[in-house]
Amino acid sequence: MNKPFIFLCPEITRANALTLMDWLEDEDVTRYLSDSRHVSRFIEQAIDRVQLPILTHLFNQGGRFFMAYDRHDVPVGFVRLVKNGPDCEMVLVIGNRDNWGRQLGASTIREGMKLAFFDMRAEKLIAKIHPDNERSLRAFLRSGFLLENETPTVKSFSMNSERYLRLLRESPAAHTSGIYITEIDKARLKNLIEIDQGPDIFELEHEIERAIVVDPRQVAGDVVTMNSKALLEVDDEEVEVALVYPEDADDSAEKLSVCSGIGTAILGYKEGSAFDWRIPNRTCHIRIKKVLYQPEASGDFHL
Repeated sequence: MNKPFIFLCPEITRANALTLMDWLEDEDVTRYLSDSRHVSRFIEQAIDRVQLPILTHLFNQGGRFFMAYDRHDVPVGFVRLVKNGPDCEMVLVIGNRDNWGRQLGASTIREGMKLAFFDMRAEKLIAKIHPDNERSLRAFLRSGFLLENETPTVKSFSMNSERYLRLLRESPAAHTSGIYITEIDKARLKNLIEIDQGPDIFELEHEIERAIVVDPRQVAGDVVTMNSKALLEVDDEEVEVALVYPEDADDSAEKLSVCSGIGTAILGYKEGSAFDWRIPNRTCHIRIKKVLYQPEASGDFHL
C-alpha cells in the first residue's frame, strides 16, 4: 500500500533521542523550528545525564511528546502537544528530508488531532507556523485548519472540536475506508467508553465518531458489526475471530474484545477491506477476507 500511514508512539527511547539529535543537526529541518537549539541542548543533556533505555518522562515535561512512525515502524518525525486550559498547541516535524513530499505531514497532523481531541479532550487545537514554511502551511490547510491570525513572523491556525468531528465524518484519512456502525452498537459502545478508562479507549471512540450510522435492519450483510464472526488475514496469517464486548472476550476461543487492538480495528469494515493498524509493538496489515456470521443479517438482534 502506498497511501500514507502514521502512528504516534508516546514511548521515547534512548535510540529515539539519538535519532532526534541527528534530525536537529540538519538546518533544513530546523529552519522554522523556533526553539531547535534549546531542544537540541535538552536532548544532549538528557542522553548524557540519564543512563536509561526509556526517556519518556523527560520528554513529557511541559507537554506530551510523541515519535511518529511509518507503516514500516521507522521513525519519521515527532509531535509535541501542549495543553493550556481548554486549548492545545501542536508542534510537528518530519525529521528526514527524504520523507518530505510523501504527505506524511498531513497524516501526522490527523493522528495529532485524534490525540488532542479524544485523549486530551482539547476544545481547540492551535498550530503556529512561519509564513515561509510552505509545506507546513499546505499540510495544515489540507487537514482543515483555519487561519486565525497572522503577523509578519507567524501564522496561527486553529481547529475546534466541533469542526474536527464534522470533518472526521466527511473526510476520512487517506489510509482508511469508510466504516459502518448500527445505531444499537453505537449506543452500547458509547456507554462502554464512559465506563472504560483504558489508555487506548480513545481509538475506539475515534472509530465510532467517524463511522456512518445505519439502521440495524439495513446494514449490509458483509459489514463487521458487534458479535460478528469474520475470517481475517493479519499480515500473512489467516485467523477466524468473533468481535465481542469486553466481558465476553476469550483469546483462547478467538473472541476479540472491541477494546483490543485488532478488535477496534475491524469494527465497521466491509468484507474485502484492507488497511494498516498499529497493535502493541508493531504495525500490521489487516484484510477482512470474509464475514462468516453477522447477527443483523441473521435476525439475531433486538431493537
